[in-house]
Amino acid sequence: MATSGSTAPHRVRTRSRSPIKRPSHHQNPGISYLAGIRRLAAETPGERNRVVDLMRVLSILVVVFGHWLMAAVEIFDGEIIPGHLLILAEWTHPLTWLFQVMPVFFFVGGYANALSWRSAVRRGDPYGAWLRARLRRLVLPVIPLLVVWGLGGWLGLVLGLDWEVLQMASQVALVPTWFLAAYIVIVTLAPLALRVWDRYRWWSVVGGVILAGIADLLSIAGEVIWVGFLNYLFVWATVHQLGYAWVDGRIEGRKRRVGLTTLGFAATLALVVLGPYPVAMVGLDTAQLTNSYPPRVTLAFLGMFQAGLVLVAEPLLRRWMNRAGSWAFVVGVSAQIMTIYLWHLTAMVVAIGLGLLAGGFGFGVDPLSALWWWTRPIWFALLIVLTGVLVTLFSRFERPVNDVRPAPPWWRPTVAVVMVCAGLGLLAAVGIADEDGLNGIILTLPVVGVIAGGITRLA
Repeated sequence: MATSGSTAPHRVRTRSRSPIKRPSHHQNPGISYLAGIRRLAAETPGERNRVVDLMRVLSILVVVFGHWLMAAVEIFDGEIIPGHLLILAEWTHPLTWLFQVMPVFFFVGGYANALSWRSAVRRGDPYGAWLRARLRRLVLPVIPLLVVWGLGGWLGLVLGLDWEVLQMASQVALVPTWFLAAYIVIVTLAPLALRVWDRYRWWSVVGGVILAGIADLLSIAGEVIWVGFLNYLFVWATVHQLGYAWVDGRIEGRKRRVGLTTLGFAATLALVVLGPYPVAMVGLDTAQLTNSYPPRVTLAFLGMFQAGLVLVAEPLLRRWMNRAGSWAFVVGVSAQIMTIYLWHLTAMVVAIGLGLLAGGFGFGVDPLSALWWWTRPIWFALLIVLTGVLVTLFSRFERPVNDVRPAPPWWRPTVAVVMVCAGLGLLAAVGIADEDGLNGIILTLPVVGVIAGGITRLA
């Protein structure tokens, strides 16, 4: 997803090309996967900022377990009754200030992308080559997910599955693609955003917040709904800029970090108490206004709050990551983190489907009851096993071979970005089926984008 490294401003930065090398059985078939992980962990350069990798892993794992916990599904008489913990228990809403961790992901992404692009510039790599390399790591793992859902959806419709059931299941399973599409856009613009940061520094963050606030004002008060969706750029790019500040040493010292934390928390609190924004930082179907669909200026300030917390804890986290076992765990998860992220909700859909086939076994417990809470570890264990199976099958797509082709013109991978993000966004919004059948055009749009943009190599 992103890369990491560490140094203060004006020092030469290294190890920024990729996040963590993936263990490859092709390089040495005699070495087991776990042995490869331990070897890579031991070979990590001492100057690498391991906290970046840790926070990327933790943010994704929090998203995964959060999605699993939020599902309060019941099955009665062969009918699925969907439920959502945040809707059923309003007391959970303040917890989303810590567990809505997508701002952390974009924050560490800014750190990583700054190192990656600056490293490419030093090597003389053009933008087209850099972007293609980033997209190969981000986009190629999505293709198997779309193929499986496309073929599975087609087969389900042929066998008489209700299209509305397929639509609901696919919308749930493909939620991760929505945020991935937003991140791909931010990565595509990262070199330009870095130039803005190098010239304007903190004013680029202030400007992003102002633009996000204007977009909110026009879309909420002015009811110009479409303007609000510009915040997928304004909000996440602003949080991404904070990563540039981190990598350049502009948030050094405990006072600055505590100040950033306090500013982010106070501004978020003020917007919620005095403004129209809800407490929950996660979108809810029952809410007229949400903070995440589209992103609101609240998430920009929440990103400051969370980034400040990470930075305050950075010394402690660095010491933790210097332990061999802790770092080996991060290296192992990082090697397949995209696959975990993309497939964890498909695993949940499979689990619910198995419960439906079993006559509702395991899904007859009242949500929020004592028994429901006691059975959550069993629910997690089942989903971990199912996700593990899917990761075993599909994580190989997360480790593409090195691309030695000549650098493409800048516009070619950009074409891939447009087509992939359009397809992923539509799939997350409308699912893979409607009353007319399978949404084949939308399903194939990212695949066509990958081929047309030269992201994958055709024989």
